[in-house]
Amino acid sequence: MLDEPNALDDPWVVPGAAVVVGGGGPVDRVALAAIGPVFPDAVVYAADSGAETATQLGLAVDVVVGDLDSISPGALAAAEAAGTRIDHHPAAKDATDLALAVDAAIHDGAVEILVLAGAGGRLDHLLAGALTLADFRWAHVMIRAVIGSSRVYVVHGPGTALVSGLTGELVSLVPVGGPAVGVTTSGLRYPLADATLDPGTTRGVSNVLDHPAGRAAVTLRAGALLVVLPGELDSHPTDPDPDPEGPSR
Repeated sequence: MLDEPNALDDPWVVPGAAVVVGGGGPVDRVALAAIGPVFPDAVVYAADSGAETATQLGLAVDVVVGDLDSISPGALAAAEAAGTRIDHHPAAKDATDLALAVDAAIHDGAVEILVLAGAGGRLDHLLAGALTLADFRWAHVMIRAVIGSSRVYVVHGPGTALVSGLTGELVSLVPVGGPAVGVTTSGLRYPLADATLDPGTTRGVSNVLDHPAGRAAVTLRAGALLVVLPGELDSHPTDPDPDPEGPSR
């Protein structure tokens, strides 16, 4: 784990920002601090029991979304008493509560979203929660996330993700929904230049932030990528002749 994060120069959240909080266990506060401050005017959406996670993080929930099967009766009663908007969905639905909460935020006008969720619980929920961040319907929205102790940046092509962390921190590039085409990086130990990453490839796993200031850029011409910083430093000695095909260690 990282002992302390690098602060971003400026808050990434702007007017039209939202925070979506899911369940699945605690959110690492070091990772949350590293991805940037939560703007005080952001609208906070809780996906079902995410309302309790939000309270633990000191966030006042504006909207609770979901089928309300996992939020405690006490937390739901407190939200209702506070005048919180409740978007109640049936249990038989075609999307997870987290996806519904992101949808609600975008419907309400959010153009930048910070998703906060735990990394525990069911594996299928964890995978679906991470992959849904790259939904092509949301390509016009800037989405970042803290899932457990990991930070996730979503990039749709054509676009660029600017990453900030500690020099020596691990970074993985995970293609979603099809080939990620024209992947070009700067600030990483194993650079990619106009590369294609196909779904299922591990070529982008375990790269390293190599810039002295702990910054990197990942540019994509087409497709979608999750840029994942798991919150760990590289434990391998520096290879004097890095493999140009990528890390995948």
